[in-house]
Amino acid sequence: MSHSADQRSAHIVDVLTEEFGASMALDPAAFRRKFRKMAASPFAFYRGSAALFYADQRGDFADSAFLDERTSRVWIHGDLHAENFGTYMNASGQLVFNVNDFDEAYVGPFTWDLRRFAASVALLGYAKALSDQVISDQVDGFARSYLAELRGIATGGDDAIGSITLDTADGVLLRVLQQARLNTRVDLLATQTTIDNYERRFSLGDGVFEIDGETREKVCAAYEAYLDTRPASAARLRPVAANIKDVVLRKGVGIGSAGLPSYNLLLEGHTQALENDVVIYMKQAQVPAVARHITDESVRGYFRHQGHRTAESQRALQAYADPWLGFTELDGAGQLVAEISPYAADLDWADVNEPEELTGVLAHLGRAVARMHSVADDESSHDLVDYSTEEAIVAVVDADEEGFVGHLVDFAHAYGVRARQDHQLFVDLFRNGKLPGI
Repeated sequence: MSHSADQRSAHIVDVLTEEFGASMALDPAAFRRKFRKMAASPFAFYRGSAALFYADQRGDFADSAFLDERTSRVWIHGDLHAENFGTYMNASGQLVFNVNDFDEAYVGPFTWDLRRFAASVALLGYAKALSDQVISDQVDGFARSYLAELRGIATGGDDAIGSITLDTADGVLLRVLQQARLNTRVDLLATQTTIDNYERRFSLGDGVFEIDGETREKVCAAYEAYLDTRPASAARLRPVAANIKDVVLRKGVGIGSAGLPSYNLLLEGHTQALENDVVIYMKQAQVPAVARHITDESVRGYFRHQGHRTAESQRALQAYADPWLGFTELDGAGQLVAEISPYAADLDWADVNEPEELTGVLAHLGRAVARMHSVADDESSHDLVDYSTEEAIVAVVDADEEGFVGHLVDFAHAYGVRARQDHQLFVDLFRNGKLPGI
């Protein structure tokens, strides 16, 4: 291994240890599973190593272009990559394809979201054996769609296309929405529960475990505290929906949640009929990777705890969010609470291979990201970002649109190469026992 590779390997170890060290000590087996998933491909490694990405936004990949006092203080997703998009049923009963998974959301430079997404496109394109020129074209198209939508929102004209729904989607995304529409609550309940003596209970096994009476009492108390954190419009769900039927512990949930406790709660639903029972989760929220690189104390002090941060971020960034969305505390740690929705479906990128298909999908995603960046500002119910983000971003980009688009294209290629190299270094570190604590 070369000297530079040795240095980079040491850096990877340092960043991962700083980010996950305490959690690895508590549950090393969970992190072995997480790291094996990350070892599967450069994209899987990239998904699980947001901490490394943000550490790299200093030094060689420092980002100062197009950032000023306002555009450095935008409510961002924090882990924006190609696989963090999917369907959900919004509070108005409309199926929407949009950005999802807000565990890493924070306030920071808007370009960090766009850079992270652009590099994921480069990794995705490389895995599909697309040429560098095709990858450039795809990132270019994403960036221009983002700007077109943002300008449309800023001017209040007819240029903004709006949400991706059954009425506005086409191609692959329309098929994803149509497939989600076929899902039912009964089908979801059938995969997670059984009916015994005329009552529904969780099924055990495959990462689902019983809990003792003391733990159940604590979880139920945390649930009671959570009820008052839901949107006012959700108050109609009580009192029947406040009835907890069952509680179980979940382990091994997701690449980003390794080692974090998560509980599933089975609720009565809005009537006593068994087919409309509701499953919600209560999971410990963690410090977002991007927060280590943001020094603004007004942002840090805005949130009571990480569960509050995650829930408020999702409400800020995802219009008409889940009516079950809220937060609580359990054993002194902030918890995110939300529904496990039967209408959630992810885009399977294995179904999107030809450049023409990619172009259409990425144009939609660019517009979705623009809408996300525009909603959590002075016109929202939150006061953390107290100016028009779309106007601020458009103002800095309009001074050099071609430079902005070129900036994202160049970064996508450069960081795609970096991520592929880092993946190989990570695999060698992991398989040779050089990641401490696991």
